[in-house]
Amino acid sequence: MSRGVVLLAHGARDPAWAAPFEAVAARVRARAPEAVVRLAFLELMAPSLADAGAELASLGCTRIDVVPVFLGGGGHVRRDVPAQIAALRDGQPGVTWTLHGALGETPHVIAALADAAIDLAGLGFSPAHHPLDGLAT
Repeated sequence: MSRGVVLLAHGARDPAWAAPFEAVAARVRARAPEAVVRLAFLELMAPSLADAGAELASLGCTRIDVVPVFLGGGGHVRRDVPAQIAALRDGQPGVTWTLHGALGETPHVIAALADAAIDLAGLGFSPAHHPLDGLAT
């Protein structure tokens, strides 16, 4: 079974906005070379989730994980994306599609954001600090 991953970001009019998302996709590709990874956008940028999903299916991916690269699970993640996944399921019945929760709600991202805020504010860390302190993993 070939694995595919779609990292789904919101999209913006400014192409430079996508740079951090492209960096995340490159890191996922490097750390999970067994998966075919695509970055897609909900709106304003290409490729769309439908196009990226169809491409992965055409490449032979039979399991595709869709990971919303959103800080929280707002209306897009709760309503719009599931509707798009349903359309992908209808159009690609031989593919198992898994929609995950918003990436920003995971303990790793919460810890990274808090660490970055502490670092940017110049607050420093105690010597015993661990990035996932106090968070369930």
